[in-house]
Amino acid sequence: MNEAENLPHVFATIPLDALTEAGWGVEVVIADNGSTDGTGEIAASFGARVVHQPLRGYGNAYKAGIAAARGEVIATGDADCTYPFDDLLRLLRILDDQQVEFLNTNRLGRENRDAMKPSHTLANHALSLVSRKLFKSEMRDSQSGMWVFRRYIWDTLKVTSDGMGFSQEIKNAAVREGFRCIEVPIEYRPRGGEVKLNAFSDGMANVTQLFRHRLRDNALRTATRAQWYDRSTRPAPQPLLRALPKEPAATADRASQGLAGTGHQLA
Repeated sequence: MNEAENLPHVFATIPLDALTEAGWGVEVVIADNGSTDGTGEIAASFGARVVHQPLRGYGNAYKAGIAAARGEVIATGDADCTYPFDDLLRLLRILDDQQVEFLNTNRLGRENRDAMKPSHTLANHALSLVSRKLFKSEMRDSQSGMWVFRRYIWDTLKVTSDGMGFSQEIKNAAVREGFRCIEVPIEYRPRGGEVKLNAFSDGMANVTQLFRHRLRDNALRTATRAQWYDRSTRPAPQPLLRALPKEPAATADRASQGLAGTGHQLA
């Protein structure tokens, strides 16, 4: 929402050439959450497919964007210059090589301490601690907005949050459903433009969402007599790039227009 000034830099960091050469067909989807500064128009001028979601809210924007994405793998991030889209190739290789279904990124390493206000860092650590305790998760950064996941798991996850709680809910749902999850560190960068996060109100809403999600999850499992999935019995994800046909990669120009190459699809 209203990230027009940041979009040129964000698009410049997406490694279209490298992704295409590695065998990925690339689709860039921008969820325009009722912007008033021309965000949608600027995104379209860079070749992105723009999904308009006038109903405000972080979760609402992501629901619309994920529903529209056509890739077998979805990589997410905010359009505010904070997330390293230029690191996508490494993250995708980890997803494929380690047969991961949901990959979260951790921004809270000491090397990133100057990119976030100390109060926000403390709040992120606190929310992540509560999340780990409630959902028996090993993820250290429950609030990170950069994830890479296989498209098919979205059809199983029951994610209802309309606001900022969406980020922690999708991670906790993936863990509870027994998908193969992993977390890796990333570089986190200073935000460009206006900060829209309200630390107190958004933080309290996230705490409330955590407990509601846990209670809802318990009630569902009790009502259906469902058991937690045994990860050892879940079939391993199919390899992505290792099974690609040896054909010429799509040109970077085609990829920048959101057109599929010869390999697997990334949105």
